[in-house]
Amino acid sequence: MSAAVAAFVRGDPVCLFDAENREGETDLLFPAQAAIPATMRQLRQDCGGLLFLAIGDEVGEKFDLPFLQDIYMNKKLVEEHPVLSVLQTNDLQYDSRSAFTLSINHRETFTGITDRDRALTTRRFAELYAELSTASTEESLTALGLEFRTPGHIPVCREATGGLNSRQGHTELAVGLARLAKMTPVVIGAEMLQPDGDAALSVDDARIWAAGRNIPFLTGSELIAALELEE
Repeated sequence: MSAAVAAFVRGDPVCLFDAENREGETDLLFPAQAAIPATMRQLRQDCGGLLFLAIGDEVGEKFDLPFLQDIYMNKKLVEEHPVLSVLQTNDLQYDSRSAFTLSINHRETFTGITDRDRALTTRRFAELYAELSTASTEESLTALGLEFRTPGHIPVCREATGGLNSRQGHTELAVGLARLAKMTPVVIGAEMLQPDGDAALSVDDARIWAAGRNIPFLTGSELIAALELEE
């Protein structure tokens, strides 16, 4: 655990496996404020899954970021766009709710998809939250809008209220790792897939991959136990 925390504080990656009874996936995670183009390149080339930004519930609260599932199920929107009714999320096999909120691009990006663009979006979002620690919601929204737009190429996932006490997904685990390292609760990551992309990389293969690169490997249960000791 100490190696994982030390790596995260340095801005280096950590592999984090959730659990066999959830998604059964290993994510490669970096602290968002340390993101540079090489970070995004590694996530893109070594993982194969979706790049996502995990944020703490307090970050979502600061910027008033709604869950997409709530937006899509808004009664007025469903009436205006019936397709939302037929596409509703009511059959997740690993959870009862999606963590996705808005997707973002920094306003100084071009398309938003390049390694440089995604690194800028990722890093500045984390930095902006830290800069606004004492700002009001109104001030925070103004600052957010000056720098970011939606939709964008960085999907954002918001921690559930109550964190790991209420949901133990990769969003909550990633944010928990940042908290354990005493860092801003904004984390960039991606799911690791098998080389052919047909399934998640097995936990054994993920351990071997991480060991060969001196990247700390954690399981969700190990992280939760460490956080409980901190309380």
